[in-house]
Amino acid sequence: MLLLPSSFPILSLLIFSPLLGAVGAALLNNDRWLRWWSLGVTLVIAVLSLELYLGFDPGTAAFQFTEQTPWVPALHINYAVGVDGISLLLVLLTTLVMPLTVLASWRYITRRVKEFMVCLLIMETAMVGVFCALDLVLFFVFWEAMLIPMSLLIGVWGGPRRIYASLKFFVYTMAGSVLLLVAMIALYLQAGSFSIPVLMGRAYAPGFQCWVFLAFALSFAIKVPMVPFHTWLPAAHVEAPTAGSVLLASVLLKMGTYGFLRFCLPITPYATQVLMPYMLGLSVAAILYGGFAALAQSDLKKLVAYSSVGHMGFATLGIFALNSQGIEGATLQMINHGVTTGALFIAVGMLYERLHTRDLHQASGLGRAMPVFTTFLGVFALSSLAFPGTNSFIGEFLVLTGGFARSKWMIVCAVPGVVVAAAYMLRVLQKVAWGGLDNPTHPGLKDLEPREVLTLAPLLVFVFWIGLHPEPFTRVMHASVQHLLTQVTQSAAYASASLR
Repeated sequence: MLLLPSSFPILSLLIFSPLLGAVGAALLNNDRWLRWWSLGVTLVIAVLSLELYLGFDPGTAAFQFTEQTPWVPALHINYAVGVDGISLLLVLLTTLVMPLTVLASWRYITRRVKEFMVCLLIMETAMVGVFCALDLVLFFVFWEAMLIPMSLLIGVWGGPRRIYASLKFFVYTMAGSVLLLVAMIALYLQAGSFSIPVLMGRAYAPGFQCWVFLAFALSFAIKVPMVPFHTWLPAAHVEAPTAGSVLLASVLLKMGTYGFLRFCLPITPYATQVLMPYMLGLSVAAILYGGFAALAQSDLKKLVAYSSVGHMGFATLGIFALNSQGIEGATLQMINHGVTTGALFIAVGMLYERLHTRDLHQASGLGRAMPVFTTFLGVFALSSLAFPGTNSFIGEFLVLTGGFARSKWMIVCAVPGVVVAAAYMLRVLQKVAWGGLDNPTHPGLKDLEPREVLTLAPLLVFVFWIGLHPEPFTRVMHASVQHLLTQVTQSAAYASASLR
């Protein structure tokens, strides 16, 4: 640790500092000061979160920086937080993205700035809390706390169909929350505890595991989202403001894949292995559907939204490959998707501020007028199609390696999705950078200003850092992934033996 003693409650500080920041923002009445206050709060939290990485011991799979305090003792509910190698990276991703969303909204949001910044800061508390919670009830509280501010971001500051998109997001997420709550109650009645580490260490009957797995899996599949539960995502992305789209892509979708890793695999390992072929099939369906749907779009935001369905399909494919390459690749792909797709949504937002349209044909031929923007867009487009040397290549390579070891036919079916991703991203790059015979003119169009360059530059660094030197990221998750696989294998074998 560099700044804080080892006994300091760093996780509680990271979780609740944004909430205190939201209280401070509510007391300000000047829009300029509100922007600077929110940027300062999120930057300080991002710097403090580096303490987790610097003080983390990658040699153990145990939860670290743990804190536990009785909350509702009669029901065995505790305020318990901690991180392992998997959740650590997701916390860091969240704290990295937050100041960038503030910068991306600097001029985009001109009305109700106070309420907007308050929603962003409350969102950060909920998102960090989800990845740190070690008690099921606490996890559920943070999971639900995210819902209202995100719905407000879409419904108040979104596009023309913002009310429809906000309600659709709310209804889908609430449906998943009900299933999550059912699974929580069932586990509590069975084990007498809401502690996630305790629930991981218990053996459950095979039939019970299957029902709990289905409740968990449906809840998390809606959040990812997996096909056929994906229909809320394009509407939410298209209507949300830039910051809302970035948070959806970079963080909120990861809550679903994180749920699979934290709950389905270690708590219901037998059901995971039994139902694995179906989850792999749904993952391949998401890869193909997302790719072909993106290829058919002319709205840039909708194109990136559908590409998210395909990219998250790779994450779930790696998770249910149930081997170290697949799960490490899936975890890395979650980070990569947050970096690359978040950057693409920011870039589309910058384009919309200038052209007041997201139509691909109207945005063609910008290479001469906006060379800096086109350079950033080109790098992020290549990252999205998993070009070697970029971050997404490492993640997809590990996922495909692990998936091939699990099912050769599944990977053969998924390969066209890789090809289609190259097709739609190269189409975007070719059209925006060079245009065609029917190029619209862009008189007086200004290239990126320093604030916008500063917004995209950190994400550009991570594209090449992870792509060329992924070891600092894979090292912290390796022990946790190996422990998770050991839990799955041993518990599933015990459950299978009980059936004989």
